[in-house]
Amino acid sequence: MNISKFVAPEIIFGRGSLSQLGESVLRIGASKVFLVSDADVIKAGWVDLAVHYLRAAGLETEIFSSLTTNPKDCEVTEGALRYQASGCDGIVAVGGGSPTDVAKAIAILATNGGVLQDYEGINKIRLPLPPMVIAPTTAGAGSEVSQFTIIVDTARKLKMSIISKSLVPDIAIVDPELVQTMDVKLAAATGLDAFTHGIESYVSLAATPLTDIHALKAIQLVSRNLRRAVADRHDMEANTNMSMASLTAGLAFSNAILGATHAMTHQVDGMIDQHHGETNASILPHVMEYNLPACPEKFRDIAVAMGEDVTGLDTMAAAEKAVEAVRRLIQDIGLAKGLGEIGLTEEFIPLLSENAVKDACLVTNPRPASREDIAAIFRKCL
Repeated sequence: MNISKFVAPEIIFGRGSLSQLGESVLRIGASKVFLVSDADVIKAGWVDLAVHYLRAAGLETEIFSSLTTNPKDCEVTEGALRYQASGCDGIVAVGGGSPTDVAKAIAILATNGGVLQDYEGINKIRLPLPPMVIAPTTAGAGSEVSQFTIIVDTARKLKMSIISKSLVPDIAIVDPELVQTMDVKLAAATGLDAFTHGIESYVSLAATPLTDIHALKAIQLVSRNLRRAVADRHDMEANTNMSMASLTAGLAFSNAILGATHAMTHQVDGMIDQHHGETNASILPHVMEYNLPACPEKFRDIAVAMGEDVTGLDTMAAAEKAVEAVRRLIQDIGLAKGLGEIGLTEEFIPLLSENAVKDACLVTNPRPASREDIAAIFRKCL
């Protein structure tokens, strides 16, 4: 008998849905909210709007925004201390993957204590977390529905993966209006992140029929809308579809986990402070080529979801069309560059490869990969 589990929060989706924030926080039982965000989101005005809705519901707020693009363990520690001193009893994140990951990590330390490294890996959180509501301002991370938080370990210079059903927020409010203030580069990078989530979760060893539905839909939505969203940041139809793509990809990877692309990008992003989606763009096609022999039928499905004509092709030839289509998409949105262009050199590859084989995401990669295999892929990415 095959048994699969699928975890997801309550989801509120639609333009203007941020207006539901105050009512949502009241329903999870909070009275004072610790609101995690970042400087760019504050500048865009979304935090002021969130605070307006919270105060209209009679809720007090404490804002924490001392975090960076690739959030670090020291930032989380500071946030946890602020949370404990604030008297807050609930957490809200308004922002992209970074504020959401920090909010989740703060929740861990606030109730479980210790240091974040204690929780690296899978299912190491023991005590309940504070109630959480997440409102994403990017269309990519999918953290608002996932059981992941990814934080940089500053001592080891790598990204830690912390995975637990405890990290699934209580409520996700996905308002496509919020993504319109992303600039072109961020729209491209976050969209490519969602795309990578869809692909890696679809070919994951932990994939199920429940996750496959969401993964393929995410791949289809990104393929049809990301170019438009990058070309015209005011195209609300494309923005809305990309918000849905990010959401569905998040549901897929939260339950199916990921693969070698993310196992590798976590190491690069911990060493070189670059946006996660850009690193994915440099690595994803090479990992797909490596994984092709293990699941060509799945890659054929990806090609079809991307709109490729595979009529008359054998399975492997159809699968290869998926890699070609991914390369074209990356080129079209301006993210086609090697890791060497962002400062990675050959000397870093042994350490990056050693750390990548320890990453939890590699466990579900469809093709086994040794340290030597990962190193060979890294060299192709240069």
